[in-house]
Amino acid sequence: MVSEPPNPLALIPERHPQHDLFICDVADAVLKDVMPQMEHPFYSLSKKPETTIRRYEHNGQWLEVTPSVKGLATIYDKDILIYCISQIMAKLKRGEQVSKRVLINSHELLRFTNRGVAGKDYEALQEAIERIRGTTIVTNIRTGDEEQTDTFGLIDSSSVRRKHGLDGRLLTCEITLSDWVFNAIRHNEVLTLHRDYFRLRKPIERRIYELARKHCGQQPSWKVSVEVLLKKSGSKSSDKEFRRAVRNLAASDHLPDYRVEFDTKADMVTFINRGTMKASIAGGTAPAEPWTGRLDSDIYGDARNVAPGWDVHYLEREWRNWLGENEIVPKAPERHFVKFCQSWFEKRGKP
Repeated sequence: MVSEPPNPLALIPERHPQHDLFICDVADAVLKDVMPQMEHPFYSLSKKPETTIRRYEHNGQWLEVTPSVKGLATIYDKDILIYCISQIMAKLKRGEQVSKRVLINSHELLRFTNRGVAGKDYEALQEAIERIRGTTIVTNIRTGDEEQTDTFGLIDSSSVRRKHGLDGRLLTCEITLSDWVFNAIRHNEVLTLHRDYFRLRKPIERRIYELARKHCGQQPSWKVSVEVLLKKSGSKSSDKEFRRAVRNLAASDHLPDYRVEFDTKADMVTFINRGTMKASIAGGTAPAEPWTGRLDSDIYGDARNVAPGWDVHYLEREWRNWLGENEIVPKAPERHFVKFCQSWFEKRGKP
């Protein structure tokens, strides 16, 4: 049953038509083996430069996020990654080859993220790229009695082209995603966002939506304590300020996909699925059905080789459902299925 739609008056006006939005939960994709069952925010929710190192610890394992002198990447800077991921997903839908290198049309990106297209908006985009490039993640990974320390970033490099030299307007840029982000996409750690994500006015609202999208997903509801929600959000607000923000969000009822209920006595927040995700994924059309084409029976042996221990028919159902959810019609189904099984095994290991 679909609940009441969110309050559109509390959202930023929609400046440009939106396409489907995709985001990969890069934190979960890498850190799930380091800090199981925990969310790890590393984007700043402040509009002011944040230059302090963030550190999280759990059971002897740790994560540090180090900003550059220009500040930590913000949740608004994350828009660039969402754009890149959406471009890659669009190519996958069309059956095209993808790589870590993504060519960005600056004007298209600004429209895609519901921003203005004035000179200051292009300048802000350049600054965002620099903050993302400068943010570094360091974590230790233990295997037996050995400890490995890995250092990586969100993007490996960027190349910018401007009109009329260094002082001209940014036209295009090429971004090379890090292996960390690209592997998250390859391993299907991808969620579809509601197009109104870019219309949320406050950073904390975006972060709360992301948490609801990740933890509630398509379930009827998700309940979490205010204390845990605050921790997962990465907000620097005081308890009082955070509770006020959640209370206001519940009262205005403008969060996409989910209605928010705040039980002040129990100090619990409940996110209730509005039933709008299928519509937002397909732009208002009926949800895509799983792919119904046939596979050559010989391919199951190859699938067993790349995913030992797994029931290949179970993997086939998961693959078909994933194709349907992402509206992908594979041009080479057998090869695509084996690749899916390989990624599945790399991500989960033996059952």
